Amino acid sequence: MGTILPELLKKGNIGYSDLMKKSETLQGIISTNRKGMGFMKNPHNTEKDILIEIGTLNTALNGDTVEIKLGKINQYKQQLAEVVRVIERKRDMFVCVIDSKEGVLTAYPEDKKAYASIRLSPADIVKVSIGDKVYVKMEEWTNPKENPKGTIVRILGKKGDNNVEMESIVLERGFEVGFPAGVEKEADEIDKNKVADIASEIPKRKDFRGTLTFTIDPFDAKDFDDAISFKDLGAGKYEIGVHIADVSHYVIEGSALDKEALKRGCSIYLVDRTIPMLPEVLSNDVCSLNPHEDKLTFSAWFVMDDKGHIHERGFGKTIINSDHRFTYEDAQEVLNAKSGKYFEELDKLNTIAKILQKDKFSKGAIEFETEEIKFKLDENGKPIGVYKKERLDTHKLVEEYMLLANREVAKHIFDSIKKKSKKDTGSIYRIHDLPDKDRMMELAIFVKALGYNLPTKEGKVTAHDIKALLKQIAGTPHETLISTAVIRSMQKAVYSTKNIGHFGLAFEYYTHFTSPIRRYPDLLIQRILQRHLHNEPFGDTEIVNFQSIAEKSTAREIDAAGAERESKKLKQVEYMADKIGQTFDGTISGVTEYGIYVEEKETKSEGMINIRNIGTDFYEFDKKTYSIVGQKTKKRFTLGDPIKFKVAGADLDKKILDFVPA
Repeated sequence: MGTILPELLKKGNIGYSDLMKKSETLQGIISTNRKGMGFMKNPHNTEKDILIEIGTLNTALNGDTVEIKLGKINQYKQQLAEVVRVIERKRDMFVCVIDSKEGVLTAYPEDKKAYASIRLSPADIVKVSIGDKVYVKMEEWTNPKENPKGTIVRILGKKGDNNVEMESIVLERGFEVGFPAGVEKEADEIDKNKVADIASEIPKRKDFRGTLTFTIDPFDAKDFDDAISFKDLGAGKYEIGVHIADVSHYVIEGSALDKEALKRGCSIYLVDRTIPMLPEVLSNDVCSLNPHEDKLTFSAWFVMDDKGHIHERGFGKTIINSDHRFTYEDAQEVLNAKSGKYFEELDKLNTIAKILQKDKFSKGAIEFETEEIKFKLDENGKPIGVYKKERLDTHKLVEEYMLLANREVAKHIFDSIKKKSKKDTGSIYRIHDLPDKDRMMELAIFVKALGYNLPTKEGKVTAHDIKALLKQIAGTPHETLISTAVIRSMQKAVYSTKNIGHFGLAFEYYTHFTSPIRRYPDLLIQRILQRHLHNEPFGDTEIVNFQSIAEKSTAREIDAAGAERESKKLKQVEYMADKIGQTFDGTISGVTEYGIYVEEKETKSEGMINIRNIGTDFYEFDKKTYSIVGQKTKKRFTLGDPIKFKVAGADLDKKILDFVPA
């Protein structure tokens, strides 16, 4: 804050209101809305943001870092301000739809928080027509009295086309679909030399090619970055290996491939396609653990007994040759039939995995059994069916061994660091903080209104308290609703150089090691682990860089998750758009003063019933009970209630659905 001195507040020498009057400027990140209003977090009033009124944004756009000048406090006790200058733009690239404004073709950003259209040059205008989607680079914008100018970088195609919409979602989140020529060239060179390279690596690595090894993945997977090996050592002991594609061998730090992978942060899994972190020649071939091919891996292996106890552990660079490619369904069929290819090995792995899972839950790990839906698409990407993704024992089997490897790698690195230094540095971890007290108190009030109990001690909640709540709601109409509310109320897992453990998994040490084809932190952990195995020190600059990478990777993960949700939302709206007038079963998933939100049972599509369409009675919002109540009839629509509804409308551009009671 410009002239605000926090220490004065701590000492009580000066009041906040006096200080706000004396201070002039404040710097921070601004958020905006379509109306042209801005908001910034108020460092001394968490309940009310600082408001930048219409006409005072001074060209600031959503996400920009700005300097604001504080003004008066309005009748709602909200601090007002105006933007003095834009310090840093968050972005200058926008997906836009072409439409006519006063007879001139203009680009309108898809971003729901963008309030200004973009003016195009005459040379660009002749290239497009109404309804085109384009990718536009905004020029420097300094005059708030004029809309910004921009240049079309790419014409994506007509809005509504599946490929155009999917590419728009990716670009709008700051990702690219294709790879730069230099990155592709590096990948092609690696591909050309892969056979000779593997041959030269064999003498340097622990060889698992004589050990039974297989992959278990989704039926439509194209990249296999993890495999499991199994060897019966006799006397009730088994060597279990978790083998991960050694991406760090191919993607060298500082290379064009590495820089692009860091920029992307992760792969994106849309409804109908994957936008990979690495070029496909690497992700689907060179690095992928395809069956019956020698592959370079980075492994964690464990000698375990029938009770899941670890007697020995090892880590290092290895080579494998996968004997078989299972799908989750194939492997489950073998377990169910109690016979078939590698049944004995799968059965023993499954037995030990169940012990690991039970131990994890006994220590406080939380499991959210949320339903995941997938769409069946025709050749044009149009949704023609929907099904729920079933969670099998084989999903849990793979998950437990990946968790085991991630946990043990994190512990090994942590112990290695502690031997060298008292500082918790030299790695990045996947951490999950304790729940926020205020959010937990709000959650407790919320579930109490629905008839359930979440005990809190001044907002403090244990993992066992949350598990007890989830047990209360299991099988009830409120299960999905409350599970979602719990997830949203908890802290988000992030990457950090500071290890504080993982609350949700009840692990003291945890990192991401097992998916380097699709997550940059896992690639970085391979490099970090290799250096710890060779007792190589880390410089201060490297450690600072690790934290920067951790923060970037967390941000990219959030962006990717947003793109994935957006693609699913698009298909949900598309699917329901063909069902105008049809009746469905749903659950009330939200209640506001404007109406009720309803989630359809099968597709999980969510739409709104406007309060004026509920019925002939006059309905009012009851905040205490999360209900809409009829003034005369006293008819009540409450959060979590089942409801029959009809689809009244679908807006594909805004990705929203309108429902009415059936």
